Amino acid sequence: MSIKTYRPMTPSRRVMEGYGFEEITTDKPYKPLTERLEKAAGRNHHGHVTQRHRGGGSKRFYRIIDFKRTKDGIPGRVETIEYDPNRTARIALISYKDGEKCYIIAPEGLKVGQIIENGKHSDIVLGNCLQLKDIPLGSTLHHIEMKPGKGAQIARSAGAHCQLAGKEGGFAQIIMPSGEMRKIPLECRAVVGTVGNQDHMNISMGKAGRNRWKGWRPFVRGAVMNPCDHPHGGGEGKNSRGRVPVSLWGQPAKGMKTRKRKNASNKYIISRRKK
Repeated sequence: MSIKTYRPMTPSRRVMEGYGFEEITTDKPYKPLTERLEKAAGRNHHGHVTQRHRGGGSKRFYRIIDFKRTKDGIPGRVETIEYDPNRTARIALISYKDGEKCYIIAPEGLKVGQIIENGKHSDIVLGNCLQLKDIPLGSTLHHIEMKPGKGAQIARSAGAHCQLAGKEGGFAQIIMPSGEMRKIPLECRAVVGTVGNQDHMNISMGKAGRNRWKGWRPFVRGAVMNPCDHPHGGGEGKNSRGRVPVSLWGQPAKGMKTRKRKNASNKYIISRRKK
């Protein structure tokens, strides 16, 4: 993927950057694998705001992604590489030999016409999905399950990848994108390769309106609110608050550990990201 720039006709255009989209082969999704995506504007089923600063944005259809990759022994052909408005990565439409079609996260380097496979008899090549016990040490992986059969939860965003560092006692030792080392059951599945669209993080939005198209509303600093609305609010002029920086609910915002000490998954973490 390349990053394109624009002629500086306006101040925002001067710093704005966009995608080249050379890898995209079609601009229309496969309709049977799409469904309507209702907008919640950051509210839960009670109508309470659980995620602030959300609302508006362009209409989207959700693409149904196959996160389990359980069609073992049936080869599939890559039909298209498509843009997905719901995620940073590109997606690929796979047509299996038995006629079924599905979407998968497109790894870097996947081409139209390429054959992919799932299961233990698959080769260790780009895009193939296998259990961790069948993958050699040192391999670069993405789309990794945390529990067998649950579906991929790790390394699904643009440019993400993990490394298989070891196998011991029924667990694989995975180096996460953050640098954390974690144990994952050997029966969990993973896909060989790195997630595509690696330049996503380098895109410059250029103007606030592009974030509004994505459904993000403006963020307001607590220091400019009233005391009844935020702990940092009130005071004459630009007040220094007189307290440690906190969130809207009083949680310290700089340096406080928020992970539960007795979290059940602690036993699977070998070394943390922050040492």
